[in-house]
Amino acid sequence: MIYQTFAKLYDDLFDSDLYDDWLTYATTEIEQHKQPLLELACGAGRLAVMLASAGVPVTGFDLSEEMLSLADQHAQEAGVSLPLIQGDMRDLTGLSRFQTVTCFADSLCYLTDEAALQTVFEQVYQHLNDGGQFLFDVISPYQTDEVYPGYMYNYQDENQAFLWESSSDTMPHSVIHDLTFFTYNQQKEAFDRVVETHHERTYPVETYLLRLKQSGFEDVSVTAEFGTQVVQKTTTRWFFSCRKRR
Repeated sequence: MIYQTFAKLYDDLFDSDLYDDWLTYATTEIEQHKQPLLELACGAGRLAVMLASAGVPVTGFDLSEEMLSLADQHAQEAGVSLPLIQGDMRDLTGLSRFQTVTCFADSLCYLTDEAALQTVFEQVYQHLNDGGQFLFDVISPYQTDEVYPGYMYNYQDENQAFLWESSSDTMPHSVIHDLTFFTYNQQKEAFDRVVETHHERTYPVETYLLRLKQSGFEDVSVTAEFGTQVVQKTTTRWFFSCRKRR
């Protein structure tokens, strides 16, 4: 289950500084800011709204209708135009071409296997203009193998509580996030409990490079720290900048 109960709480608790970092990375890498951009897995639309406010013509795309509802709310509050499309990133049939496609917050790591990853890369390639850019990030095997196992995060206020526990999965470089929500039900005068399980999987950087090459991308660069550092063994997230052949 992906971002059902989690959607509003995720939107409320997510570190807003990260959106500033993604905005800086994207606007630094994007060469044609006035050309159409598609943000895959746009979630609650925080980054999309920031890009739109900066004058980039953005379209948001996400699997979750709940997330898209939040994105529409944020766009209206900011007074920007933000077309939103509900769908699966493995099938972009019917979409026009874009100069730039982005996919951040390790959203590609929620795909089940390499075949799905390849499909997304091919779909993105088909929906880019010649010479268009694809910008994305993924968590590294160091993050899944060393950082996440045993990770815990707890949050609570008067009306809700949230428990996050991460553990290793059976597949290489994969992790399970067990999420438990307690929301106060005024009618029952008690807390309702909901459980969600999220799976993330990543691959060695060579796998991403091979899949991108097989999809037709060229001029691929991989960096760390939102494009400001070179990749190290302890890098937790990789940033990819790729180009479709002209």
